[in-house]
Amino acid sequence: MKNDKTVKDESDFILHEEEKKQKALLISVYQGNKQLRLCEEHLEELALLAYTFGIEVAKKEPCSLRKFDASTYVSKGKLEELIQIANELAVDLIIFDDEITPAQQRNLQAAFNKPVIDRTELILGVFAQRAHTKEARLQIELAKIKYEAPRLKRLWTHLSRQQGTSGSGGGGAYLKGEGEKQIEIDKRILKRKMDVLQKEIDDVKAVRETQRLSRVRSAIPVFAIIGYTNAGKSTLLNALTDAGVFVEDKLFATLDTTTRKFTLPNNQDILIVDTVGFIRKLPHLLVAAFKSTLEEAIEADILLHLIDVSHPMAEEQAATTYEVLQELGAGKKPIITVLNKIDQCEHPHMIHRIRMSYPKNVQISALKKIGFEELQEAMIQELSRQRQVAEFRIPQSDYGSVSEIIRLGHILSQDYENNDVLLKVDLPALIVDKYAHYQILAER
Repeated sequence: MKNDKTVKDESDFILHEEEKKQKALLISVYQGNKQLRLCEEHLEELALLAYTFGIEVAKKEPCSLRKFDASTYVSKGKLEELIQIANELAVDLIIFDDEITPAQQRNLQAAFNKPVIDRTELILGVFAQRAHTKEARLQIELAKIKYEAPRLKRLWTHLSRQQGTSGSGGGGAYLKGEGEKQIEIDKRILKRKMDVLQKEIDDVKAVRETQRLSRVRSAIPVFAIIGYTNAGKSTLLNALTDAGVFVEDKLFATLDTTTRKFTLPNNQDILIVDTVGFIRKLPHLLVAAFKSTLEEAIEADILLHLIDVSHPMAEEQAATTYEVLQELGAGKKPIITVLNKIDQCEHPHMIHRIRMSYPKNVQISALKKIGFEELQEAMIQELSRQRQVAEFRIPQSDYGSVSEIIRLGHILSQDYENNDVLLKVDLPALIVDKYAHYQILAER
């Protein structure tokens, strides 16, 4: 197909939230009738992502495929059908649920004569739209550049406009010779930009690490609320702590972490952290980019895994959360599974299956504050499992350490020998680790 003069310059295909509301055709593929329902559920989630970004969904199209086409992802016959649907609906944008290669993207754009993006680019757009803290914005900018780097052809005129250069109506981006030289220049520009962003991210991370160490020294246990996006994490934090965190029925309404202090019924002070939501097929770029942000979950003492049991894909969403936790190296953390929105669940058998899969669980409604007593009791019990009895020999010259251990623990015995203080204490495991150099280890 020849390029039509009406086709947008490829540099405009990258999502920008200031653009006018666009109408999109959503496409997801499946192989075999058994996968059709799952494909339709995935399209529903893609539609929610589009809605969150501000895109109007014209149609959700599940496509049955026997095999994938290396050049256009879908077969030639199926592509012709999709082009007809897109033209009949007069859509502005095509969105694929699966990640497509840069070459496939270029070929599909030429065939549809319209912008084509994939799930990854849409998620990047939503993240960019929702990031508020400096660190989140930096992480997103870095992830976007890494995503765009293999797609330099589409960036060429965008970058040339920034540099004040020009091409013949944008067409110069694809001329051999000058275009190839420009791509090499663009690579260097992107590399320098990535280096600068990474340096800024490292600086912010250093500040956050100082804050984390301060929390560790204060010995206040940390609970991180984790779970699939839109599971109700911010609603739970608000209900427990009156945190005032923004809540909206959209995916990734919360992108920045929020920490609030809370006192359990046994007068134990804790910190509760609301983290960014997980999602199926979370792009590896974003997992890597947000690893430092998600370290709030990795470094927490106990995880509260929130599952929206009113969602028909609740079991898949729970499995996705565990997969991301494994990828982040937090799979062995103590976890309390919190079944949320039980007042809205229409399938009690699903609750039963989830409870069988995740035995350490409680059932709540964060919105209606149902089951909060059971949740807080489970938190107290889990904290008690994080304590241990230890014996210490501490020089009297370091009485500051003695004072802290006495303040934070339950003293079982205290004695003096020469210039040392001998203590037997029930303490949080974190504090035992902190004073391991004074610990008296039992002989084996």
